[in-house]
Amino acid sequence: MLITLKEAATKLQAANKILITAHIQPDGDAIGSTLAMLQMLRAMGKSAQVFIDDNIPKNLQSLPHFEEIRRPTEGEHFDADLLLILDTSPDRIGNVRKMTDAPILNVDHHVTNKGDGYKLYVESKAAATCEIVFKLARELGTTITLDIATCLYTGIARDTGFFKFSNTRAETLAIAAELVTYGVIPNSISEQMESKSLAEVIGLRDALNSLKMFYGGKVAGMFLSLEMMKKFDSTEGFIDEIRVIEGVEVAFLIIEKAEKFCRVRMRSRGVDVASIAANFGGGGHIRAAGCTLYTTLDEAEKILVEAIGKAL
Repeated sequence: MLITLKEAATKLQAANKILITAHIQPDGDAIGSTLAMLQMLRAMGKSAQVFIDDNIPKNLQSLPHFEEIRRPTEGEHFDADLLLILDTSPDRIGNVRKMTDAPILNVDHHVTNKGDGYKLYVESKAAATCEIVFKLARELGTTITLDIATCLYTGIARDTGFFKFSNTRAETLAIAAELVTYGVIPNSISEQMESKSLAEVIGLRDALNSLKMFYGGKVAGMFLSLEMMKKFDSTEGFIDEIRVIEGVEVAFLIIEKAEKFCRVRMRSRGVDVASIAANFGGGGHIRAAGCTLYTTLDEAEKILVEAIGKAL
């Protein structure tokens, strides 16, 4: 059920104990938005806790209050009166979904999120969920501290490719500029977010060796096997290394996470990759989307390349 931003704020004001979560394979927007909301809700006198059912990339572990993020254990229950899901739909939060039967409030910016069976505020034109959380802070009358601003700026910067992607709007830049007035230092955040270990750089070299081109150079794909994945703490940003190839309309990255279990990320210059992802139970934006393919790496390549070809 779609609701307004004001109605979302009212739901938060009415709740007392809130479980906050975001998607598995968390990125800067997922962690930035959850940690910002954690601080905002506690400032309102609420009891709140963040659970993420996945490992957090090292370059996000310097964010304020990161140490308070917990990962659910098998069979763990959390006594909440509201489950706040940020930056994704309920089907992508892993075992956190099993922790509570509390009503769901979902705040997201992905156009493929339809809000079936739960309260959803979705703003698909927003570059990041952190943009929406910034607006929620205004709606709730919450003071934005430096720590909150740091989390929000990080999420916005990451989801816009540090303001290079097509989702960067005038409003996006205005919000980022205001966050800087609270003391955020943009270059410090970008340096922290872009920092990679030597092992990761060497791993990226190996990943680029897997590059394949399709459809006369219109599609670029990169493939990370289970063995190769042992070299990486995070693969965030890898796809950007191939989406910039001249003539490429769609770039994709397939990551083998386990036997017959592959994660897919896609970027495009205009092709609706969200529709491609939706065909496989995934979602996202027209120009940035992802899904899961329950098959081998080789078979995932064939399936995805065929689907992209049809979209082209």
